[in-house]
Amino acid sequence: MQKAFDVDGPAEIDVRLASGDIEVDPSLEGRIELELVAHDEESQRLVDEARIELHEHHGRPQLIVDVPHKSRGFSFSIVFGRSGISCRIRCPRGSLVSVRSKSADLRVSGTIGGLNVTTASGDVEATMVEGGVNVKSASGDVNVREIRGGVNVQTASGDIELDIAHGPVNVQTASGDLAIGEAYDNVSANTVSGDQQHGAVMRGNVAAHSVSGDVRIGVRRGSKVYLDCNTVSGDTSSELELTTEAPAGDGPLVEVRAKTVSGDITITRAPAPQSTPPAHDSNSVQEVHS
Repeated sequence: MQKAFDVDGPAEIDVRLASGDIEVDPSLEGRIELELVAHDEESQRLVDEARIELHEHHGRPQLIVDVPHKSRGFSFSIVFGRSGISCRIRCPRGSLVSVRSKSADLRVSGTIGGLNVTTASGDVEATMVEGGVNVKSASGDVNVREIRGGVNVQTASGDIELDIAHGPVNVQTASGDLAIGEAYDNVSANTVSGDQQHGAVMRGNVAAHSVSGDVRIGVRRGSKVYLDCNTVSGDTSSELELTTEAPAGDGPLVEVRAKTVSGDITITRAPAPQSTPPAHDSNSVQEVHS
């Protein structure tokens, strides 16, 4: 099935697909192109019964792609090889993407305005999100390269990887691992057995809590830092020089509070960002340890 719609500016893309894969390419101006490809007979019945609508929603076009989970008629089939449905969408840059699925994977290749996903086991992959990211998943992995807005991600066992987060981050996972490359705002991260890797934090409050997972946090050179690290039976180590004096200087302040039960806590130095170097050359990070 193929459909096309003329639109004026970014749109809202709302996809409801139980299983298969979803690809969004936000590089087509003034138009939305949709393709649904079934990989077996039962999936073809679902494609034929899919609801596809375009209407105005809060002043912008909204495309709804609603593929039923089960066919309305009786059917029986034995599937060998690939099954499910492939959903491919090309839309304008800056469009908002919302997905509800059971096991369908989502891949966004360009720049979108916002991302909202609810899934059981589907993986989520996106390149650039100018707005916020909200994901709820059981076992699906989440991988987003860059986010300008806030981030809220909840998983049970899925891994979470955020390369660059400009806005506040709120992450909760049980056994999934967390990796944040660069964080420029507040971070709240809670894991049970999953490890946490915070590559470089620059400013704001960083709260990293875990039960048995290890926590590793890198602090940008040029940033002032306040550390409050506590573990019951794990090890704590820091590459930063400790001092009881209050932080001084013009650099941004980052407050790090890391707590574990049996997981290790490691604080390291992270290099200053190449794009926005600090105003002064600082070879050490001033620190208050409580």
